[in-house]
Amino acid sequence: MKQRGFTTRAIHESGLRKEAQGALRFPLYDTAAFGFESAESMADVFYGRQASHAYTRISNPTVETFERKITALEGGVASVAVASGMAAISTTFLNLVASGENIISTASLFGGTYTFFKKILTPFGVETRFVPAEDLAAIEAAIDGNTRAIFMETISNPCMIVADFEEISSIAAKHRIPVIADSTVTTPYLFRARDFGVNVVLHSTTKYVSGGATSMGGVIVDLGNYDWSLSPALQDYHRFRDMAFIARLRKEIYRETGSCLAPHNAWLQTLGLETLGLRMERICANAGSMAEYLSTHRAVKSVLYPGLPSSPFHKLAQKQFSGFGGILSLNLFSKADCFRFLNKLSVISRASNLGDNKTLALHPASTIFAGFTEAEMKGLGVDDTLIRISFGIEDIDDLREDISQALNEGA
Repeated sequence: MKQRGFTTRAIHESGLRKEAQGALRFPLYDTAAFGFESAESMADVFYGRQASHAYTRISNPTVETFERKITALEGGVASVAVASGMAAISTTFLNLVASGENIISTASLFGGTYTFFKKILTPFGVETRFVPAEDLAAIEAAIDGNTRAIFMETISNPCMIVADFEEISSIAAKHRIPVIADSTVTTPYLFRARDFGVNVVLHSTTKYVSGGATSMGGVIVDLGNYDWSLSPALQDYHRFRDMAFIARLRKEIYRETGSCLAPHNAWLQTLGLETLGLRMERICANAGSMAEYLSTHRAVKSVLYPGLPSSPFHKLAQKQFSGFGGILSLNLFSKADCFRFLNKLSVISRASNLGDNKTLALHPASTIFAGFTEAEMKGLGVDDTLIRISFGIEDIDDLREDISQALNEGA
């Protein structure tokens, strides 16, 4: 049978039983705990002899519905939904690495992820080796017998660098280590991670998935294409075979770090999934149109957007993604120019988020990278003339007019 389209699947696939009342919308189970008919059945659930929900920090039907939808859209085997995108990052690596081991990360990435790798994992004896995504030889050279994973963002935030997933996945497979990708900015709609050798895909569902910045969330999807018997951290779970990663994640890391997604957030994000494809089409169109406009504007020094033919990542992005994403970054000529531009915006909001229905802009160096040293920001490719814009679904003429007047004010 031919696979149904993305939006049809986002609306109709859940894999759960139909509700007794015939509700077309899966209900919100906004409860902390679930009752049992007997002490024996309760014990069976906690010992794993019977599948049921007991406590929402462990599992919840509304959250499970959301997880199953994401799993289906990514073509994976199982998912764990968590409280935020950073919870997805942190629980994934706590599940895979231990003291004396290392991971490899591409060098250009979100500030929160860098901080977790550098400031949180390091004191626990886990080294992160930062390597430019474009330097395949350096990535392979950084691998040793204690390397437990390679991590990449699909399109780096905010510098718009695109990693070559086929090449890097080939290197990882050669050394028998998993590839983990943060696909927040591309979403399941633009990037089929499994087709490019990714083994685990992560999302901050706070962003595009939520459908208008309604709620915080994150998700971890095991794509079912890695042999987890090769992972030392999962040795007590090898009996679960291809589910070993998810089994330890759910039974230990997720449960005991309190990383659970709130049921109400899961319910909102299940709604958001239904319109994700529609919104991404409009968002990408807006970003592409504005990238072309800004690339020739005299007040703009440069535009970073993989959809531009002038981008060094244009052909690679065409190959890997079904669209170029909704974020672009631009360099102006000074920090003062950046602040002047941001302060003149009237339609576009100044906010530290992305993936909203509203277009949002910020100055990364003074916000999401505030407190970073000059050396750290240089290594991450962030300087004080950079602006990041996350496009929404507004009418393009209004966005163009707003950006034009904000740029021309200081020109």
